Amino acid sequence: MGAGRVVRFDSSRGYGFIAPDDEGEDVFLHVNDLRFPEQYLRSGLEVEFEIEEGDRGLKAADVRLAEGAVVPRVPVVGAAPARPVEGDDTLCDVLRNAEFRQEVTEVLLAAAPTLTGEQILQVREGLLRFSRKHGWVEG
Repeated sequence: MGAGRVVRFDSSRGYGFIAPDDEGEDVFLHVNDLRFPEQYLRSGLEVEFEIEEGDRGLKAADVRLAEGAVVPRVPVVGAAPARPVEGDDTLCDVLRNAEFRQEVTEVLLAAAPTLTGEQILQVREGLLRFSRKHGWVEG
Protein backbone atom coordinates (compact mmCIF):
# COMPACT_ATOMS: atom_id res chain seq x y z
CA MET A 1 0.00 0.00 0.00
CA GLY A 2 1.32 3.41 -0.98
CA ALA A 3 0.40 6.90 0.09
CA GLY A 4 0.98 10.24 -1.58
CA ARG A 5 -0.50 13.39 -3.06
CA VAL A 6 -2.08 13.96 -6.44
CA VAL A 7 0.36 16.01 -8.50
CA ARG A 8 -1.94 16.70 -11.43
CA PHE A 9 -5.02 15.27 -13.06
CA ASP A 10 -6.53 15.98 -16.48
CA SER A 11 -10.24 15.20 -16.16
CA SER A 12 -10.83 15.50 -19.91
CA ARG A 13 -8.28 12.74 -20.55
CA GLY A 14 -9.02 10.78 -17.38
CA TYR A 15 -5.51 10.45 -16.04
CA GLY A 16 -2.85 12.10 -13.92
CA PHE A 17 -0.03 11.34 -11.50
CA ILE A 18 0.56 10.82 -7.78
CA ALA A 19 3.79 11.77 -5.99
CA PRO A 20 4.40 9.01 -3.41
CA ASP A 21 5.26 10.03 0.15
CA ASP A 22 8.38 7.83 -0.06
CA GLU A 23 9.70 10.25 -2.72
CA GLY A 24 9.89 7.54 -5.38
CA GLU A 25 8.96 8.22 -9.00
CA ASP A 26 5.48 9.57 -9.77
CA VAL A 27 2.79 6.92 -10.19
CA PHE A 28 0.29 6.95 -13.07
CA LEU A 29 -3.34 7.48 -12.00
CA HIS A 30 -6.36 6.59 -14.15
CA VAL A 31 -9.93 7.67 -13.39
CA ASN A 32 -11.13 4.04 -13.51
CA ASP A 33 -8.98 3.24 -10.47
CA LEU A 34 -10.63 5.85 -8.19
CA ARG A 35 -12.69 4.61 -5.24
CA PHE A 36 -14.21 8.06 -4.61
CA PRO A 37 -16.04 10.62 -6.80
CA GLU A 38 -13.83 12.18 -9.47
CA GLN A 39 -15.01 15.69 -8.57
CA TYR A 40 -13.01 15.42 -5.31
CA LEU A 41 -9.77 14.97 -7.24
CA ARG A 42 -7.47 18.01 -6.98
CA SER A 43 -3.73 18.63 -6.96
CA GLY A 44 -2.43 18.14 -3.43
CA LEU A 45 -5.19 15.70 -2.41
CA GLU A 46 -3.85 13.00 -0.08
CA VAL A 47 -4.58 9.47 -1.30
CA GLU A 48 -3.72 5.86 -0.56
CA PHE A 49 -3.30 3.30 -3.33
CA GLU A 50 -1.96 -0.06 -4.38
CA ILE A 51 1.00 0.00 -6.76
CA GLU A 52 1.02 -2.16 -9.86
CA GLU A 53 3.44 -2.45 -12.74
CA GLY A 54 1.66 -1.09 -15.82
CA ASP A 55 2.60 -1.20 -19.49
CA ARG A 56 4.59 2.04 -19.14
CA GLY A 57 5.74 1.95 -15.51
CA LEU A 58 4.18 2.20 -12.07
CA LYS A 59 0.39 2.50 -11.93
CA ALA A 60 -1.91 3.28 -8.99
CA ALA A 61 -4.82 0.90 -8.36
CA ASP A 62 -7.64 0.96 -5.81
CA VAL A 63 -7.05 4.69 -5.17
CA ARG A 64 -8.91 6.01 -2.14
CA LEU A 65 -8.85 9.09 0.04
CA ALA A 66 -6.23 8.96 2.76
CA GLU A 67 -7.54 8.93 6.29
CA GLY A 68 -7.99 12.55 7.30
CA ALA A 69 -7.68 13.82 3.72
CA VAL A 70 -9.23 17.22 3.18
CA VAL A 71 -11.88 16.93 0.47
CA PRO A 72 -12.41 20.17 -1.46
CA ARG A 73 -15.88 21.68 -1.41
CA VAL A 74 -15.39 23.37 -4.77
CA PRO A 75 -18.24 22.13 -6.96
CA VAL A 76 -17.68 20.77 -10.43
CA VAL A 77 -20.10 22.00 -13.11
CA GLY A 78 -22.88 19.43 -13.42
CA ALA A 79 -21.82 17.50 -10.31
CA ALA A 80 -24.07 16.87 -7.34
CA PRO A 81 -23.04 19.14 -4.47
CA ALA A 82 -20.87 17.55 -1.81
CA ARG A 83 -22.46 17.16 1.60
CA PRO A 84 -20.61 19.19 4.24
CA VAL A 85 -18.80 17.20 6.90
CA GLU A 86 -19.33 18.37 10.47
CA GLY A 87 -16.32 20.34 11.71
CA ASP A 88 -14.81 20.60 8.21
CA ASP A 89 -13.37 24.05 7.60
CA THR A 90 -11.80 23.21 4.25
CA LEU A 91 -10.58 26.09 2.12
CA CYS A 92 -10.42 25.96 -1.65
CA ASP A 93 -7.17 26.20 -3.60
CA VAL A 94 -5.97 29.71 -4.43
CA LEU A 95 -5.19 29.90 -8.13
CA ARG A 96 -2.79 32.14 -10.01
CA ASN A 97 -4.42 34.55 -12.47
CA ALA A 98 -3.35 32.51 -15.52
CA GLU A 99 -4.68 29.26 -14.01
CA PHE A 100 -7.98 30.94 -13.15
CA ARG A 101 -8.38 32.38 -16.66
CA GLN A 102 -7.70 28.99 -18.23
CA GLU A 103 -10.13 27.15 -15.94
CA VAL A 104 -12.89 29.73 -16.45
CA THR A 105 -12.40 29.73 -20.22
CA GLU A 106 -12.76 25.94 -20.34
CA VAL A 107 -15.90 26.03 -18.19
CA LEU A 108 -17.46 28.78 -20.29
CA LEU A 109 -16.72 26.97 -23.54
CA ALA A 110 -18.17 23.73 -22.20
CA ALA A 111 -21.26 25.38 -20.71
CA ALA A 112 -22.03 27.82 -23.54
CA PRO A 113 -20.16 26.94 -26.75
CA THR A 114 -21.90 29.73 -28.69
CA LEU A 115 -20.26 32.52 -26.65
CA THR A 116 -18.05 34.80 -28.71
CA GLY A 117 -14.43 35.44 -27.80
CA GLU A 118 -15.32 38.96 -26.70
CA GLN A 119 -18.11 37.69 -24.43
CA ILE A 120 -15.77 35.13 -22.88
CA LEU A 121 -13.17 37.85 -22.21
CA GLN A 122 -15.78 40.12 -20.58
CA VAL A 123 -17.22 37.40 -18.34
CA ARG A 124 -13.79 36.05 -17.45
CA GLU A 125 -12.45 39.46 -16.42
CA GLY A 126 -15.55 40.17 -14.34
CA LEU A 127 -15.16 36.83 -12.57
CA LEU A 128 -11.45 37.49 -12.05
CA ARG A 129 -12.17 40.85 -10.35
CA PHE A 130 -14.82 39.20 -8.17
CA SER A 131 -12.47 36.34 -7.27
CA ARG A 132 -9.61 38.68 -6.35
CA LYS A 133 -11.97 40.55 -4.01
CA HIS A 134 -12.72 37.26 -2.21
CA GLY A 135 -9.10 36.06 -2.15
CA TRP A 136 -9.72 33.14 -4.48
CA VAL A 137 -6.90 34.11 -6.85
CA GLU A 138 -3.47 35.62 -6.32
CA GLY A 139 -2.62 38.92 -7.90
